Amino acid sequence: MTSPTPAATATLEVTDKTEGTPSPPKKQGSEGRSPGRLAWIRFKRDKTGVIAACVVIFFFVIAICAPLVAKLYGKDPYTTYGQDRPDLLNEFSLPIKPNGGIDSEFWFGVEPGLGRDVFTYLLYGIRNSLMIAAATTLLVTFFGIVIGVTAGYLGGKTDYFIGRVIDILLAFPSTLFFIAFWPVMISIFVAPDENTPAWLTVTSLIAVMTAFGWASIARLLRGEVLALREREFVEAAKVTGASPARIIFKELLPNLWTPILIQSTLALPAFVTAEAGLAYLGVGLSEPTPDWGVMIQNGSKYYQDDITFMLFPGLAMVIFVVAFNLLGDSVRDALDPKTKR
Repeated sequence: MTSPTPAATATLEVTDKTEGTPSPPKKQGSEGRSPGRLAWIRFKRDKTGVIAACVVIFFFVIAICAPLVAKLYGKDPYTTYGQDRPDLLNEFSLPIKPNGGIDSEFWFGVEPGLGRDVFTYLLYGIRNSLMIAAATTLLVTFFGIVIGVTAGYLGGKTDYFIGRVIDILLAFPSTLFFIAFWPVMISIFVAPDENTPAWLTVTSLIAVMTAFGWASIARLLRGEVLALREREFVEAAKVTGASPARIIFKELLPNLWTPILIQSTLALPAFVTAEAGLAYLGVGLSEPTPDWGVMIQNGSKYYQDDITFMLFPGLAMVIFVVAFNLLGDSVRDALDPKTKR
């Protein structure tokens, strides 16, 4: 029997020493992380997206806490302070103090004409505008998912019919139809000689914008489902006898959350500007209900004498819309890095 060579002996010794010794933990990379976790990591690295998210969160917190802030501030958006105090407005119903009457008592000044507090009026205007835009976005997303997925999955005559309805809705100038169709809805519920309740105005406005707003996301999801339903994992689910509901909820929807989320983040600022534009044109919310569009409409009457009342709502709306659009771009890039420019 031959004895082992020195090299073989050294190899055996090294093997004996290392045997049973736990190997050092491997550094965790992208393997093993969920797509959501990876998207969150990419989003945190985007400083523009993080700043935009902070701005958007600030606006929503202000909107939710508007009654509390107004109570701590000690004023409300409905009291006409200028009518009760002669030291606020001059004989032309303009603020006596410079810069719209801004001082330690009225942080953003007073409104020309009635003398309402601009700060609390803006707080409640943000609250109402964001509430309408958020509710419309949720409804538009819901109906877009239901109709788009249904059309794409069923196909055939159902897909053809829904596709033609979507084409018709997308071909219409939505703003003109908002202006034309909203008074029709109001006249159904309210007599011409009666005042329209604010809740009915809000409900009708949300209903009209939802009716004309779901088509774009439905068309996008219809196309996605048409591509996904031919994939192997969907065919395998059909072979195993899975029901259509299970295929939709377990196989299709998990692959659609990225376009759904992206479209939702881009739709909300569009509805904010649409609602404000309608209020500016006299369709939707009106005096004395606070609203971004109502404030800009009133401010446009006095901008030559006092631009302050128009400046604050306009600047606030521009900041919010730009921030939300930047947030939508960052979310899109985080969820789908291939689209990043």
